[in-house]
Amino acid sequence: MKELKLYLGPNHPGMHGNYSVHMYVDGDTIVRARPMPGMLHRGFEKLMERRYWMNNLALIPRICVPEPDINEMVYSMAIEELSGVEVPERAHWIRMIILELARIANHLMSLGGIGGPVGLYTGPNWGLADRDLILDIFEEITGARIYHMYIVPGGVRKDISEETIEKIQSFLDYLERRLPEYEDLILKNELVIRRTKDKILLPAEVVWELGVTGIGMRSAVGKAYDIRKVDPYARYDQVDFYVPTANYSDGYTRLYFKYLETYQSIKIIRQVIEKMPKKGEVWNKISVGNALRWRVPKGQVYTHVECTRGEYGYYLVSDGEDKPYRVAVRGASYPQGLLGVEKYMPGTRIDDAALWMDTMGVCAPEIDR
Repeated sequence: MKELKLYLGPNHPGMHGNYSVHMYVDGDTIVRARPMPGMLHRGFEKLMERRYWMNNLALIPRICVPEPDINEMVYSMAIEELSGVEVPERAHWIRMIILELARIANHLMSLGGIGGPVGLYTGPNWGLADRDLILDIFEEITGARIYHMYIVPGGVRKDISEETIEKIQSFLDYLERRLPEYEDLILKNELVIRRTKDKILLPAEVVWELGVTGIGMRSAVGKAYDIRKVDPYARYDQVDFYVPTANYSDGYTRLYFKYLETYQSIKIIRQVIEKMPKKGEVWNKISVGNALRWRVPKGQVYTHVECTRGEYGYYLVSDGEDKPYRVAVRGASYPQGLLGVEKYMPGTRIDDAALWMDTMGVCAPEIDR
C-alpha cells in the first residue's frame, strides 16, 4: 500500500472556516485523517479575559461566523445570572426572533451549500440568496449584516419597529412557499441522495462516545434533546414546536432535519410575534456608570443555548473586577470536528470529505477558540 498525503483546507471551498484536515489516502479512500486547527490564531477565550465585559461583545460573534448571535445570547445570559439582572419581557421575545432568524439563515446556507460538493450549483445560489433576505432584516434591526452585537447583557440594544415586524412576517410567508422548491431541488435530487443516503453514518455509540449533541444526536439516538425544550431560556417554554428525532443518522437524514427545523423556526417566530408585548422596555442596566467599567459580582456560572449544531455553552468566572477572570466556550461541533475527524473520517472517499465536514455540522472557529 502506498499512501499519499492530501490537504483539505485551510482555504478550500469545501472547508468551513480556516481549518485544515491532512488526509492520507490509498487510492481514493482516506486511511488516516489528521485535523489541523490553529489557523485563526485568535485565542478567543484568553482574549476575553483581557478585555472589559462590554468590549467582548464585539469579539464573541466571531467564534462562529455563520451563526454569531448565539454567542451574544449565551454570554449575556451568563452576565445576567451573575449580576441578578432581570431582562425586560419584550426583550426576551425579541431575542427569540433574532435567534430563530439566525437558525434559519444557517440552515439555508447549509441546505443550499450541500450543492457545492455534489455538483448541484443551483443549491448554493438559492441558499445564499434567500439567506441574504434575512441579512437585510438583520441590517434593518441592528445596523449590521453578520456581526450584530445586538443581544447585550440586560436585554437588546434597541427595539424592533412594527414595520420591521411586518417585513419579517412577509419573509416567513415567502420562505414557507419557497421551501417545497428546496425539497424538490435538493432533497429529492439523485445527486444528493446518492452521495448522502446510507453514507457518512453517525451511530448512536459514536454519539455517546464523542458527546455529540444537536441534530447529530437527535437523528441517531431518537431523543429530543434540545436545550430549548430541556432547559428553556428566553420564552421558549411558552411556544409550541416539534423537535424531529430518528434512530438512523446518515448524511441525508441530518440534512433533512435542517429542512424540517426550518419549518419549526418559522412556526416559533410567528408565535413570538403574536405573544410578545406590543411595547415596553428592552434593556436594563447591568450596573451604574460607564458601561466599559461594569463590574460583575464574584461567582461562576455555566449557561447554554441550542444552536444549529447542538448545545453551545459558556463557563464564565468573575472575580468582581471589570474583566472576566476565566472564560471557557463549549463549541457544539468540537467533538466531531476534532476527535471525530481523526477517528471516524478514515474510510471515507476523498470526494466525500467535504460532505463529511458539512453534514457533521463542523464550525471550525469553535475548535480554534
